[in-house]
Amino acid sequence: MSALFLGIDGGGTKTAFILLDEGGRLLARHESTTSYYLEIGFDALRALLRDGIQAALHQAGSAASDVSHAFAGLPAHGEDSGLLPAFDGLLAGVLPRSTVGNDMVCSWAGSLAGADGISLVAGTGSIAYGEWMGRGARSGGWGEVFGDEGSAHWLAREVLALFSRMADGRAEPGPLLGLVRRHFELRHDLDLCGSINGGAARSELAQVARLATAAAQAGDEQASQLLVRAGDELAALAAGVARNLGLADIQALPVSYSGGVFAAGELVLGPLKAALARRLPGAVLTTPRHGPELGAALYAARLGGRPLSPAALARLKG
Repeated sequence: MSALFLGIDGGGTKTAFILLDEGGRLLARHESTTSYYLEIGFDALRALLRDGIQAALHQAGSAASDVSHAFAGLPAHGEDSGLLPAFDGLLAGVLPRSTVGNDMVCSWAGSLAGADGISLVAGTGSIAYGEWMGRGARSGGWGEVFGDEGSAHWLAREVLALFSRMADGRAEPGPLLGLVRRHFELRHDLDLCGSINGGAARSELAQVARLATAAAQAGDEQASQLLVRAGDELAALAAGVARNLGLADIQALPVSYSGGVFAAGELVLGPLKAALARRLPGAVLTTPRHGPELGAALYAARLGGRPLSPAALARLKG
């Protein structure tokens, strides 16, 4: 029987479950909600993982014992040493062979197909992770209170701040003003305070980041500058990883990316390229080979001692 590998890519907005065999055949794909424990709690996180694993196995007609190895990349893993036992025990009794880590690894393993280089994640939060000759390092991922620059949550905060300045007359009104009013169905601009300060969930607030792209596409220069700043912040994360790994002077250093912020396309990729040229001149921005959900499964295969062959990776890409 072919070896099976289960990858779980957690995130602030959604959680994806992927089951692959060693030949690169996709056997099951399942998607659920956020796996950010600070938003849903550990009990709900444990149930979400259990239910998602069972759904993926049922879809493939497989049993837990058929899985050679599983990897769950979860947001905030490793960011509170006191919680590591709780994280590491999340899959106990569910799968016989599994590893829990940070979701940054899923992006790196997917976007670079497990090759040396640096991966940027700009989803609900932001972080960068890279590996080089067996060494790994991260930069960013400090959370929404005092970090996550360049992320969707950070962009959403900046969008709302810009809206408040436009509404007050502190900034020239632009297309963003009407977009925010329509998004929140505001009768009065100050009603936004009730919508946000009443306890908007982190994952829900992050959706507001899309208004920066919509406003920029409508010609709002101030909104465009928010995306330029996002690109610069993300380039700083890549430079941080390069510095931590001693790669600042390496030429043709692969840097790839994943996450919803990059749905803005050249509005954020253009500024990112320009900022990388300043901050990390040897970097080469590389189109992602796979998404982070597939990256989680590829990393599971690696942990299981049976990394996918070039032929299997080619089949996976197709």
